[in-house]
Amino acid sequence: MTFEETYLNDNILDALYDMHFEDMTPIQEKCIPEILDGRDVLGVAQTGTGKTAAYLLPILSMLDDGDYPDDAINCVVMSPTRELAQQIDQAMEGFSYYLEDISSIAVYGGNDGNRFDQELKGLRHGAPVVIATPGRLLSHMKVGNLDLSRTSFFVLDEADRMLDMGFSEDILQINKLLPPTCQKIMFSATMPGKIRELAVSLLHDPVEVKIAVSRPAEKIKQSAYVCYDTQKLGIIQNLFKEGDLKRVIIFCGKKDRVKDIARELKAIDINCAPMHSDLTQAERDEVMYKFKAGHIDVLVATDIVARGIDIDDIRMVINYDVPHDAEDYVHRIGRTARADRDGVAITFINEKDVSRFMAIEHFLQKDVDKNPLPEGLGEGPEYIGRSGRKTTHSLKRRSSRSRWRRGKKSEAKQDAGQQDTDNTDTEEAPQAKNKKPRRRKRRKPSSTNNDTTTQS
Repeated sequence: MTFEETYLNDNILDALYDMHFEDMTPIQEKCIPEILDGRDVLGVAQTGTGKTAAYLLPILSMLDDGDYPDDAINCVVMSPTRELAQQIDQAMEGFSYYLEDISSIAVYGGNDGNRFDQELKGLRHGAPVVIATPGRLLSHMKVGNLDLSRTSFFVLDEADRMLDMGFSEDILQINKLLPPTCQKIMFSATMPGKIRELAVSLLHDPVEVKIAVSRPAEKIKQSAYVCYDTQKLGIIQNLFKEGDLKRVIIFCGKKDRVKDIARELKAIDINCAPMHSDLTQAERDEVMYKFKAGHIDVLVATDIVARGIDIDDIRMVINYDVPHDAEDYVHRIGRTARADRDGVAITFINEKDVSRFMAIEHFLQKDVDKNPLPEGLGEGPEYIGRSGRKTTHSLKRRSSRSRWRRGKKSEAKQDAGQQDTDNTDTEEAPQAKNKKPRRRKRRKPSSTNNDTTTQS
């Protein structure tokens, strides 16, 4: 379906033509008509599906066509991080190129006094679109710098990340200041119970749109170590010893574990830094700057950087613990093998995470290769793959174990012959069709690009 088949106004269509946007992505095709019809929307889709355009385009079209007050904040877009807020603001510049009276202001922390004064001026005099992080917006609200009583559109982008970062109370507090007539749109890459509860609290009779998670890129070489927690640090030491690796992200599920691992890695002279929600915005900016610049070899992080951070040269992703589900796994390892590069993704599977990783393999529809443990670390837990084959991984096995396995030869053959009957698949997003645009080329909009938007 093309953008011209919707009833986005001509000014929006002209900007899309100049930016070479022709066919809609699945999330755009399902969300844009519903938003234009005034419905609340709950969208579930991963990074790179075009979510930013899915909500910005219909909102901008309605703001341009409608009679909205000039001195009010007509739309608020909430972003979990400064980086994502900046990406949304850049996309906004391109989409609104032909909209004379529609502009945006980005509001986020970690700035100097001059930036705060600019935000203050824009908020007090009204701004068509405000793109903000929750903490910074609340700071302005507490000192009376903005009024949301006439806001017409409220968007939560990457709501699951906001909850992971502890912004749930802030969001609910902001929601109380919105008028009952405000149209609300919420996007999340995953749909845990907390997100469902938040949607019930915020949205009125929403249309739910869910786009299936795509499988990881083929260029990512996936493998795993079946190991105990006490063996994980030894595996990391061996990986760095063999490969002298740089440009690595190590993902952990909890921020306390991130702190512990970063401290242990520094103790063995690995050039690393932690990234988690306890850091201030200025501290996170500094860590990301050093990592992008190559001053830090390894980033130890929670899922705060699993989505929305554009770093194209990550060579390896290590899942220190198994992600909660296949969606989180895809987001994590998707940080590598970008921009036509190859990449490596390694997951550590302890005895408690075996069933969780098996579920991920079912989603992938393949067994991820299991690496032998480095010499000297002993044996890891037993793992039963999708084929039903039992394995215990180590580099060298004791002779007693070998004799035991020979005695169980018939049992092993029987195990190896078992086949997994669960062929559950996840629907792939349909491919867009290539069609020629109808509109003649006009002036070229200010610098923004398709990639920024479709990956937001």
